Amino acid sequence: MNETPPEPRRGRGSARILGELLVDAGSLTPTELERILAVQSRSGERLGRIAVSEGVAEEAEVARALALQLGLTFEDAPLRPDPEAVHLVPRAFARRKSVIPLRANGRSLTVAMADPLDLGCVDDLQFQSGRRVTVVVAAPGAIEAAVREAYDEEVTELTRELPSEVQSSEPEGAVLLSTEETPLVRLVDLLLARAAEHGASDLHLEQTPNDVRVRERVDGVLRRVTELPPGSRRQLISRIKVMAGMDISVKRRPQDGGFTFGHGERLLNVRVSTLPVERGEKAVLRILDPDSGPLDLGELGFSPRGLERTRRLIRGRQGVLLAAGPTGSGKSSTLFGAMGEIDRDRCNVVTLEDPIEYRMGGVNQVQVDPRAGLTFPAALRAVLRQDPDVIMVGEIRDRETAEIAMAAAITGHLVLSTIHTMDAASGVIRLIQMGVPRHLVSGGLVGIVAQRLVRTICKACRGVAGECLRCHDGYRGRTGVFQVLVMTEPLRETVSRGGEASELRRRAEEAGMRSMADDARWKVSDGITSADEVARVLREAPGDALPCTRCGEGVPPDGLGCPHCGWSRLYSCGCGRIVQETWRFCPDCLRRVPARPDAPGPRTVRPAESAAPPL
Repeated sequence: MNETPPEPRRGRGSARILGELLVDAGSLTPTELERILAVQSRSGERLGRIAVSEGVAEEAEVARALALQLGLTFEDAPLRPDPEAVHLVPRAFARRKSVIPLRANGRSLTVAMADPLDLGCVDDLQFQSGRRVTVVVAAPGAIEAAVREAYDEEVTELTRELPSEVQSSEPEGAVLLSTEETPLVRLVDLLLARAAEHGASDLHLEQTPNDVRVRERVDGVLRRVTELPPGSRRQLISRIKVMAGMDISVKRRPQDGGFTFGHGERLLNVRVSTLPVERGEKAVLRILDPDSGPLDLGELGFSPRGLERTRRLIRGRQGVLLAAGPTGSGKSSTLFGAMGEIDRDRCNVVTLEDPIEYRMGGVNQVQVDPRAGLTFPAALRAVLRQDPDVIMVGEIRDRETAEIAMAAAITGHLVLSTIHTMDAASGVIRLIQMGVPRHLVSGGLVGIVAQRLVRTICKACRGVAGECLRCHDGYRGRTGVFQVLVMTEPLRETVSRGGEASELRRRAEEAGMRSMADDARWKVSDGITSADEVARVLREAPGDALPCTRCGEGVPPDGLGCPHCGWSRLYSCGCGRIVQETWRFCPDCLRRVPARPDAPGPRTVRPAESAAPPL
C-alpha cells in the first residue's frame, strides 16, 4: 500500500486510461466512453465526474477504477473509522476535502480520499496529524456518509456532558468565557460548523417541554438536527449572547447582535436574534457568507426572456427597479446580481444595507445604523450628495425612503431596492399605500421583479429521495422563479388615474408580463425542479383571484381561463406570450392570432390552440 498517491498522469491520455478501465469492468460501453471524452475535452472536468453526472457509471465503480489506475487500495462502503483516527482530523477539513481518517497505528494514519491526486491535501493531513499518511480510495458518497456518522457522535458525546437539570445556583456566565475545552463552548462551535457545512441559512435553538430542539433551515426548509438536555438551554443561549455582544442578564425583551465565525477558509457573519417565549428564550442565528454573492443575474435562474427584460431595465440607467417577494425569497441576491451587470469602474455605486450581506468590489457599502441616526432616509439623502450613478437601498420600509428614491430616479439615478409584496403588481399598490404620490410612482418606477425560491432536483440522485447522501429529500440547492413587470406607458397612465391591482396585472400581462407560475412550469419541464416543490412555494394569496366574466367564480391571476366553467380569460400564443385582441400576429414568434369568439362559452385552453402555424 502506497504511503502517498503517485504523481498523477496529466492530460487526455490519463482520462482515456481511466475510461478504458471502466470499459474493461463493464461500467461503460466504448460508445459512452468516446462521448464522455468529447465532453471532457470541452469542459476540462474529470472523466469520472462526467460519467457519474451523466448517469452512465456509479461513484463506486469510478473510485475502484481510479484506485486500480493509481495502484492504490479501494475501500468499499460502509467505511468504519476508528474514534482515535477521527480525533486527528477536524470535521470541517474532512468534509471540505472529502476525506475520512480510518485507522491510526503508531506514527501512521490511513485516510480514505475521493480525490487521491490532491497532494496538497495529503501534505495538510500529515502536518495536522503529525503522522505519515497512507491513502486509500473510496467513493465520495461513502466518505460523506462516514464523515456524517463519525463526527455526529461528537455531538452526542458533548450532549452527555451538558447538565440535564437547571443548576440555579451556578453563577450566570460561569463557563461562558472559558476555553474551547469546555463542552458547552465546543458544542456551540460544532453546531455552527455543521450548519455551515450543510449550507444552512439559519440555526434555531428553542425550548420544548422535554428538551432543547436544534433545527437548521436548509434550502428554505427547517429540519431537526439534534435535541439537547432541557437544563442546557439557559447556558447555551447565554454563551451565544456573549459571542454576539449582547446582555446575558436581559431575558424579558428581544435583543439583536452578531459575530464572525471562521469556517475553513471562509469567514462567516452570524446575526443573532433572541426572543422571550413561554419557557424562556428562543435564539435564531442567521448565517451569511459575505463572499458568496452572485456575479450577475445569469446565475439566479431567470428565463432567457425574463433575463433580457431585466437587463434592459438596468441598461436604461435611470429609474427605480424593485425586487419584490416575502422574506427569504432571494431579493438581496437579485439586487447584487443586478449590480454585477453594471460597469463599476466607470460608475459610482453606493449601497445602503442593514446588515451588509455580501461584499462586492468597486462598490461603496454603507451599514445603516438607526441608533447613531444613520437611518435609510438620512443615509439616502447623504448619498445623493456624493455624485452617485447607482444607489442600492436594502429595503423600502416607509414613505420617506420611497419618496426620496422616486425623486432620485426622476433626476437621473438608477435606484435598486426591495419591497415585501406577493407579486409585481402588488408592489405598485404598496408604494401608493405608503403614501407616495401617484405621479412619483408612475414617473420614477421602471420595473418590479417579483420572485420566489424553489428547491432544485439533486443531480446526483435525480430526485429519488432517501437514496442519496448528497441531498435532502431529493433536492439540493435553490433557484429563482420570477415575474418581470416593465412599466409601459399604459401602465403609467393606469397608475396615475388610480387603477387597482387587478387592472395593473391585466395591463402588464398585455405588455408581455408572465406569471411566476409560468416561469415555474418552464423549470419543471426542464427538470430543474418538481411540480410538488412549485406547489409548495407558489401558494395563491387570499383575495388575489379575479372574477370570471361568465360565471363570477375566482380566476387565479396567472391563469389563462376560469377553472370552474372553462372560459378563456386571456389569449395565449403557442410560445406562451399573452396577446391582445387587436393583434393580428404574436410579436414574439409571428404566429397568426385568431379572432376572439363574440360570445363567451366553455372551452379547453391549450397552448397551441390560440395560434395558427408559423407563416
